[in-house]
Amino acid sequence: MKKHYSILFAFLILTSCGVKQTQNLLSSGNYDEAINNSISNLRSNKDKKGNQDYVYLLEEAFAKAKERDLNAINLWEKEKNPANFEKIYNTYLQLNNRQEKIKPLLPLKLLNEGRNAIFPFDNYNDQIVASKNNLSDYLYANAKSLMTTSDKMNFRKAYDDLAYLNEINPNYKNVLNLMDEARFKGTDHVLVNAKNETDKIIPARLQNDLLDFNTYGLNNKWTVFDAEKQKGITYDYGMTIRFQNILVSPEQIKEREFIKERQIKDGQKRLLDANGKEVIDNTGKVVMVDNMIKVTARIFESRQFKSSQIQAKIDYVDFRNNQLIQSFPLVSEFVFENIYATCKGDKRASDDNYYSYFDKRPIAFPSNEQMVYDTGEDLKMKLKGVINKNSFRN
Repeated sequence: MKKHYSILFAFLILTSCGVKQTQNLLSSGNYDEAINNSISNLRSNKDKKGNQDYVYLLEEAFAKAKERDLNAINLWEKEKNPANFEKIYNTYLQLNNRQEKIKPLLPLKLLNEGRNAIFPFDNYNDQIVASKNNLSDYLYANAKSLMTTSDKMNFRKAYDDLAYLNEINPNYKNVLNLMDEARFKGTDHVLVNAKNETDKIIPARLQNDLLDFNTYGLNNKWTVFDAEKQKGITYDYGMTIRFQNILVSPEQIKEREFIKERQIKDGQKRLLDANGKEVIDNTGKVVMVDNMIKVTARIFESRQFKSSQIQAKIDYVDFRNNQLIQSFPLVSEFVFENIYATCKGDKRASDDNYYSYFDKRPIAFPSNEQMVYDTGEDLKMKLKGVINKNSFRN
């Protein structure tokens, strides 16, 4: 019985907290949040007596929200400022959407008053269409005006306006063609090339990979990289990858010999006391303990080693004035290493993580070209990091 009372008490507390929270939202002017809270609680059981508070709150919040929105629209319309068209359109949508949320719940009864809650709905279709047309005309005209300049940032703003226009009013006039034009004229086109300033030959596949910007995932909405000039494009910026030094170490094999000793478990043995007698447990069985022995191994280790390093510099150039914008140094390294070993004695004397070396054998050293190419893979990732962190526009 006490358990049932506890559950009921907890439920009443939760219910009262929900009502109080909704009341606070209403009193602070958050009408739509109060409406959403009320609808959420009424949706499961609108006729439940315990939900009557939400019906009253919904009725009041709807009336106040509607009054606030209509007053705001009236003010914006009197101002006759085209910049208000979007607010007017969105507010009419809000008025309509608010009604549509409540309609599925109707009628909502107020039991104590013996009446249904009052929600004076209006048909806003004409206002929505008219305000959308006003907004569409404004967005179109504003975008066209922005596109009369040569400023790329204006073309980007125009594109955003046109994209929004196409979203609310698809296929309006020639908006799709204008979007393509604004996209093209608002894009920064970057021409990328590589220069070998070293006395080494750079593998052709490395240079091709570095300049294959399709694999970088760097092209974005407003920046496109090209390794080769494209017809009909005036390039805004240039990016040059300058190879300044390429270092490849000689092939090295270092050998060493060392002895390892270790105590290891080698089965079990009978436990003897100080007198050499077997120790018996309380069940009468002989006590067994780990048999620890010392093992020794003479290990012959060989280490193959070769390293390479590419030192480069990335230059950003503004083609509009042929000025260097900024430069970034890049250093990338790659290490080839192969360790293998043999031993005389008991392998178990070596460390557990050393065992794998006994299964390895000497392998052919990579060529210098392969070493430089493998170094370039790391260089490519670092180049991508530089471009992601540093835009061409300040």
